[in-house]
Amino acid sequence: MADAAKPVPGQAMPDKRVLLVSTGGTITMTPATAAGGGIAPTLTGEDLVRAVPELSRIADIDVHAYSTKPGASLTLEDLVRIAGLIDARMEQGYAGAVVVQGTDTIEETAFVLDTLVASGRPVVVTGAMRGAAAPGADGPANLLAAVTVAGSAIASDLGTVVVLNDEVHAARHVQKSHTSAPSAFTSPGFGPIGCVIEGRLHLYAWLPRLAALPRPANDAIADAAVALVKITLGDDGRLLDALPALGYRGVVIEAMGAGHLPASLADAVSRLNATMPVVLASRVAAGPVFQRAYGFPGSEMDLIARGAIPGGYLTGGKACLLLRLLLASGVSPDQIRAAAAERCNGVVSLQD
Repeated sequence: MADAAKPVPGQAMPDKRVLLVSTGGTITMTPATAAGGGIAPTLTGEDLVRAVPELSRIADIDVHAYSTKPGASLTLEDLVRIAGLIDARMEQGYAGAVVVQGTDTIEETAFVLDTLVASGRPVVVTGAMRGAAAPGADGPANLLAAVTVAGSAIASDLGTVVVLNDEVHAARHVQKSHTSAPSAFTSPGFGPIGCVIEGRLHLYAWLPRLAALPRPANDAIADAAVALVKITLGDDGRLLDALPALGYRGVVIEAMGAGHLPASLADAVSRLNATMPVVLASRVAAGPVFQRAYGFPGSEMDLIARGAIPGGYLTGGKACLLLRLLLASGVSPDQIRAAAAERCNGVVSLQD
């Protein structure tokens, strides 16, 4: 750990500390020495902070170098460790935390930290869509905005958020929606909950923060394999029937529309539910899985009656991570259903 943000001469020291956990990703990548070799992680967290001297006006930045992995190589075990690190450091008086990583899995990291971090201090995940040496590199601006949010008292008890392109997105709803644009991160059906303007956090919406789940042991995570299966037109369902023999303990099915499968697959859901939890998600980018609208064979009502757990607004990937964490914690089937009901909706219903 090193204090890499040095104040400008004659400038008063900031009165807050922000933890920066550096894991790698495009924001740390520069071109390889060999021509045509692409970009790869080379910059440290300290390098990132030194490149943005404006950070010293916001907070003292303490850098924790966790890894230099691309986002796609992070594991659930990594995120459980990072959640524990954040909780431990927040007890030492930090104003908030920023996790820097590759954008491929920012939405997953944010969701897991939102689920596991017990501290109410701001937790922000950020990265970059362009490498550090690219024209118009967005990493410095994203880091500055992320530290601004992490050091803001009004961001407390928001849960974990994602900050890129000066937009603030809730972990439960954010998705990477483009492979290259700096504006890649969106919250389909919801929109950003805030924005950084003129160096200040402007909040547009407030989501109630949910209580953290217990952090499971890492060896238990390895034994909590959950399959993610996307269903397409004409799917014959053979993969669903193969899952128990492959050692999976749960499955998330990305169904069509509001939670529908071909009628021919409905019996496969019944068979799976006899051996493992089955969560029903939608392959559609926005909107929830329904619970009581359609009643035909293979509809959401039919599948829920067969034991499937409605995944609400969660993407298939986030539902998969939630189920893995719950299985690794050894909770009962009833507790899995209760946790899913609480966390998959992601909004407060004024009708219930």
